[in-house]
Parts: sequence; C-alpha cells; structure tokens
Amino acid sequence: MSSASPIRVIGIDPGSNVTGWGVIDGLGQRQQVVEYGTIRLDGKEPLPMRLHQIHAQLVSLIQRLQPHEMAVEEVFVSQNVQSALKLGHARGAAIVAGAQMGLPIAEYTAMQVKKAVVGYGRAEKNQMQEMMRMLLNLDKKPAQDAADGLAIAMCHLNQRQWHQQTLPAAILGLQRGGRA
Repeated sequence: MSSASPIRVIGIDPGSNVTGWGVIDGLGQRQQVVEYGTIRLDGKEPLPMRLHQIHAQLVSLIQRLQPHEMAVEEVFVSQNVQSALKLGHARGAAIVAGAQMGLPIAEYTAMQVKKAVVGYGRAEKNQMQEMMRMLLNLDKKPAQDAADGLAIAMCHLNQRQWHQQTLPAAILGLQRGGRA
C-alpha cells in the first residue's frame, strides 16, 4: 500500500518592487513550509527589466523547489491606476513563469486569502504575518510580502482540501440518485 504524497504549492504575492513567495507542502490537514522569501527589485530600473527579473527568478525557484501547483493573488484595483497596472504586469510575469514551467495556476483575491487564513477578509498585514508564524510553526514572523506568499499557498491548499472532501461526497450523492 502506498502512502499519499504531499502537494507542493508556490504562492505568489506579485509586486513591481517586491514580489513575495512561499512554498508549502500540504498533505491532508498538515502543512509544512519548504521555503519562503522575497524578490526585491530596484524601483529605479525600467519596468520591463523588473518584470524580466521577476520571471527569471520565479522560473529559477520553480526549477529548484519543484512545486506541483502555483497560486497567485489577483490584482486589487485601488484609486491609483498606475500602481494597479504595474501590479498587473508583475502578476503577468509571475503567471507566465508558472505557465512556462507547466504548473496549474489558481488565482485568489486578497480577501479570499485573508478569510481562509485569518478568518477575516479585512485582516491587517501584521495579523497575516503573525498568523503565518503561528500556523506554520515559524521561529519568527516572515516579511510582509513573504507572509502573503505563504498565505496564498495555504489558501490554495485549504481550497484543494475542501474540494477533495466535498466534491466526492456530492458526486457520490448524485450517483446514488441524489439531486444537484
């Protein structure tokens, strides 16, 4: 009898100056941090160069850490349209890196991530950091962007777990003559 293998997810919090990332192995209810960090970019560099760096560094991380899936935070449109556009570009660079490496890619809003991890969709950054430290048994709070990357990966693993538990039951109910 073979035991199940963990699913390794890389979570990405895209940014044109700092992109946070976190890799978590998940097996059932258990989740374990593999590695996390940030890609820090020089804001004085032209945007195309920063996007190239995001893409190249994420491809390198994916090659080294071998995640099975990627989860990326969706763009939050604030009042600053230019910032939202730059964030969208950074997000695109991250998504292309994952797609290039053949990863399935899931997308979550910041509110979905916060609700899945903290239980409250409007949690503050420091709450997210502390929750990541506690839930993942880290020695210290991760940097904000890295904590967000971890939270995105955790959100995805939680969603996968929920779907694995509820979908088979729903399908089984339909097969037994239940109604949809």
